[in-house]
Amino acid sequence: MIKNLLKGMVMGIANIIPGVSGGTMAVSMGIYDKLIHSVTHLLKEFKESMKFLIPIFLGIGIALVGLSFIIEPAFANFPLQTNCLFIGLIVGGLPAVINKVKGKGIKISYILPFLVFFALVVGMAAIGEKEGAAADLSFSLWSVIKLFVVGIIASATMVIPGVSGSMMLLLMGYYNPIVAAIKNFVTALAAFDIDGILQGCGILVPMGLGIVVGVILIAKMIEFIFEKFPLQAYWAIIGLIVASPFAIFLLGDVGTITVAGVLVSVITFGVGFVIAMKLGD
Repeated sequence: MIKNLLKGMVMGIANIIPGVSGGTMAVSMGIYDKLIHSVTHLLKEFKESMKFLIPIFLGIGIALVGLSFIIEPAFANFPLQTNCLFIGLIVGGLPAVINKVKGKGIKISYILPFLVFFALVVGMAAIGEKEGAAADLSFSLWSVIKLFVVGIIASATMVIPGVSGSMMLLLMGYYNPIVAAIKNFVTALAAFDIDGILQGCGILVPMGLGIVVGVILIAKMIEFIFEKFPLQAYWAIIGLIVASPFAIFLLGDVGTITVAGVLVSVITFGVGFVIAMKLGD
């Protein structure tokens, strides 16, 4: 359970950062297939699915609420080192995915999904620097409906490996308002500020419901793809993983480059790589 909790936390942290995909982290840690299966067979295998999903989603929640306060200053003060840590976490899972297609040969039908999804991630990152206008989160029926739809879109992109849900929120103008809403909600809870808690619920509850619906819908679609076209799906995931470091550097700020900074970045990359390998065992 502790190991799955940690894996969930890694996924949660990844979903905070534009350019990093929680789905890719799930692949890197070797839980992606089981995650999709548990979601799509929740009712049929309720006990087993919940036993797996609860620590994963608890870890995601802890990361989104708690570690978002740490990640933000880490990127502000040590951007290159922090980016390299996440690149290590992503690349560390690549050998496990390659083993899925090893010895199966190389065909055009495998190379095409690799190229398409590589181009998709890099292309989205290339336009991802332009943040949409900040969304209005004032409470109204229309705002609730929009938050529900945004939750569906964000969750779909969070589940698909290589596609960053936070980057989609950034492009739609919801990223900074939602991050601020989470922080304000936690602060209100700590101070037992009823008005602040209700205001936070008005934003986070409809979006949370949208996320649940989106995860279920996209998981069923992904399960179908893996059943019918498994090798093409794994080649697509390889393309997404290989593209992710490019996306991170396209979207992120590396700060001032120094020899010491580069050396520390090599270390953080290695740490991330080893963590991904160990969590994927």
